[in-house]
Parts: sequence; C-alpha cells; structure tokens
Amino acid sequence: MRRPAETGYQDQGARPGSIGTGVGLALGAALISGLAIYLNAYAVKQVPDAAVYTTLKNGVAAAVLFGALALGGRVGDVRAIARRDWPAILAVGIVGGSVPFILFFSGLAMASAPSAAFIQKTLFVWVALLAVPFLGERLGLAPILALATLLVGQALVLPPSGIAWGTGETLILAATLLWAVETVLVKRLLASVPSGPMAALRMGVGLVVLGGYLVVTGRLPVVADLGGLQWAWVALTGIVLAAYVATWFGALRRAPASIVTSVLVVGAVVTGLLTSATKGSAPDPTVVVGYVLIVGAVGTLVAWSFAVARRSPRPEMLVGEPALADPGR
Repeated sequence: MRRPAETGYQDQGARPGSIGTGVGLALGAALISGLAIYLNAYAVKQVPDAAVYTTLKNGVAAAVLFGALALGGRVGDVRAIARRDWPAILAVGIVGGSVPFILFFSGLAMASAPSAAFIQKTLFVWVALLAVPFLGERLGLAPILALATLLVGQALVLPPSGIAWGTGETLILAATLLWAVETVLVKRLLASVPSGPMAALRMGVGLVVLGGYLVVTGRLPVVADLGGLQWAWVALTGIVLAAYVATWFGALRRAPASIVTSVLVVGAVVTGLLTSATKGSAPDPTVVVGYVLIVGAVGTLVAWSFAVARRSPRPEMLVGEPALADPGR
C-alpha cells in the first residue's frame, strides 16, 4: 500500500475537519469573488481613474477589517505578532496588496479583454506549482488531471481568442505571478499569525503603497472631485472586498493553498450566471460546458484533499513548519 505522499495531493498541515472548514470558507470566498467581479464591472466605470478607484476601494476594505479587529477586541493580536514575521507581512502588503493592482490595471489599459481575463484566471496553476517546493504540497496524477480540466474549463468560459502578446499581457502576467507568490507567503505566515490581523495588515500596508502611488503620479485631485454616487460604489465594493479577503485568508489558514485557489475559480461561474441573469439570456452552450468542467474539477480536488488528509500519519504538522497555533481561529 502506497503512502499518502505517493498517491497524490498532500498538505500534512490540514486535518480532515480543518479542511472541511477551509473548503467551506473557500466556497464562500468564491461566491463573494463572483459577486465582487460583477459589481466591479459597474463600479469601475463610475470613477474616472482605475488606480484611484482601486486605492479607495482598498482603503475602505482596510478600514472595515481594522474596525472589525477593534470591535472584536483583537487589536492585541496585532501587537502580539512576533518581530520575525513583520518583514514577511510587509512583503505581503507590497507583493499582494499594492504592486500587482498597479501592474494589472496598467496592463488592462493595453491588453485585450479576453487575454487579460484568461491570464489572470491562471492564478491557481502558478500557486499549485509554487506550493509543491515551498509548502510541501504534493500533486499526483488525479490532482494534475483535475487542474488541467480546470484550465480547459476556464478556456471555455473565457476563451483567449486573438491573443497577441505585448506589454499589457506581460504586466498582467507579472501581477498574477505576484499574487501567486503572495498566496504562498500568506499560507506560511498563517501558521503563526491569525487570519484576521493578517487580512487587515495586508490591506493596510497595500493602502500605504497605493496612496503613495497616487501622490507620485498626481492623481490625488481626482479624489476631491468624486460625487456621492461614486463614493457609494467605492464603499459597497470596498465592503465586499473586505469580506472576500477575510474569508480567503481564513480558508488559507485551514486548507491547502492549491485547493483554496482552485475553489476560487468557481467565482467565474457565479459572475457568469449573474451576468446572464442581468441580460436575461442563457449562457452559450460552450460556456455551460466550461462551467460543468470547472465545478467537476474543483469537486475532484476537494475530494482528493479530504482523502489524503484522512490518511496522513501526522495531520497536525505542516511540512517544514511548526504546528498550527489555534487552528480553529
């Protein structure tokens, strides 16, 4: 009988019960993500500058997350973070909470919409590749086939037709790779840093960098010219973003990074269904096939992670990391 490490996907830091909670949170994050993308498509058109919109939206999210910590009496959790963790936390704010947003929206202005959407949605592939050497997550034949099916499903939902590689596509790929690196950094940090403070600090550090970008590029006057309706959209999408980041980090704390980012792809199905409902028309049959492949692939990955976690001889330990402190937090 082969050991779990030889049969496929493995994250020894995930207990079966913990994975169940993590997958549930990941599904919640996927639903929120699908709604967020749908809302952002309208909100970004209300603010004349995408960088200003992103900065303000992230600012609202940071305020909500820090406010939640204060109301919950958990500000002390931030002060209790070990000094050795702060460089990595600052890196998360830069690598995930600020620079990729600048790269993505700059690239979006130059790239075609189909290519931009498809490149960004390959995040789960890069996370899976990084999770093997840096998180000790292992991929066997079944998970690899599921990931490949997930990629095919994405291609059917967001066909990358007419891609001509240029500067815009390069910037979007760079942003996607940085978000993948962030996912690995966050997964490791969550072994010692609670997910609530981690989410708030990610958005807070990112806000400082994005605010500096607005100052350097002379975009601050745009903020003063925004009207009530524009601020309402910023507030709404910022609150949704806060809910997404908090749920996403909670999922990462409990389940393997590859599983969490793969489950997030379900958000594309949610966005597509919301868009179809708004337009009053059914999705194209090819797109429906893509939806089915995405849901089936995600289901396979989740089932595989549960099976491996149950067979893991020491589920309380992360590969190469200390035991999770207070895993239910």
